[in-house]
Amino acid sequence: MRRRALFLTSLPLALAALPALAAGKAHRLALQISDDTPEKMNAVLNVAANVARYYAQKGEEVEIRIVAFNAGLNMLRTDRSPVLARLKSMSESFPDLRFEACANTREGMARQEGKKPDEIPLFAGAKVVPSGAVELMELNEQGWTVLRP
Repeated sequence: MRRRALFLTSLPLALAALPALAAGKAHRLALQISDDTPEKMNAVLNVAANVARYYAQKGEEVEIRIVAFNAGLNMLRTDRSPVLARLKSMSESFPDLRFEACANTREGMARQEGKKPDEIPLFAGAKVVPSGAVELMELNEQGWTVLRP
């Protein structure tokens, strides 16, 4: 009786996953960068590149988002990023790689620097999201794997 109940409660979850698998969008990875060190920034970019290459070799699709907030937003700032050239190269090499910048952090940096938020220059490929932490939570709730290398 328990097995049947478990099966019946698990069946809708399994069926809900089928469209994602059939669409080839089964692999979704969100990477957090909240540290302001070149080592951490490069570690996040290394993970993204390794995962993208791994699934490309298998002929499978993967979506990757790098979400930057707190001090990690410096990775996406064109006036400070120690990895700017690598961001450009990777965004050209991996079309399913997206960069997301926290608006809360950008606003805080602007206040500290006596600027307006849009005066904080961001990498052209970056999408501004309201909150980096909330973005990661919501991606996790949508079934994305969230890592902080």
